[in-house]
Amino acid sequence: MAAKEDILEQLVEEYLIHRGYFVRHNIKFKPRKDHPDFIANEDSNHSDIDVIGYHPKLTGPEKIWVVSCKSWQAGFNPTQKITEIHDGKIANGREAWKGFRELVKHKWSEAFIEAIYSATNSREFTYVTAVTELKGDRTIWEEEISFREAIAGNPIKLITLREMLQAVFSELGTTMAGTELGRTLQLFKAAGISV
Repeated sequence: MAAKEDILEQLVEEYLIHRGYFVRHNIKFKPRKDHPDFIANEDSNHSDIDVIGYHPKLTGPEKIWVVSCKSWQAGFNPTQKITEIHDGKIANGREAWKGFRELVKHKWSEAFIEAIYSATNSREFTYVTAVTELKGDRTIWEEEISFREAIAGNPIKLITLREMLQAVFSELGTTMAGTELGRTLQLFKAAGISV
């Protein structure tokens, strides 16, 4: 049986589909072996882009959404996470920067942008961090200068599970949805369950 994506990834997909995006999941990337900073025992395993959304009718960075999903039940505190990353702290059992390697290490940023280019033929995109719950000021994350520099000046957004659910829920009709999650949400709506 094929593994299912994380439920947050499924919600991101549903949200993007409702906004007119085509969606791909789990795009692999890793630093190139000839990168001057490549270290075989640290850089040989792929990371992946959780979700890429491509909108054929939009232009600029909104045309492509590149989404990193963080389905942490404790929520996401931008200030705390940036401090953990910059101070080399351990978070969720590993060095905090490893959860955001594309925003922190040049060799990973380069590989990340190349993976997006390979999938979309563009280096212009919006980097989105999807979280279960936001605990703090989103602009601290969205405006972090070192992150913006790492992804070639592209914009950064943070979006919550609640924001996506509310957007999808408001657009659901009675025509059967195209995804399992969409159909489940339709049934919740039909049962009078709201978000």
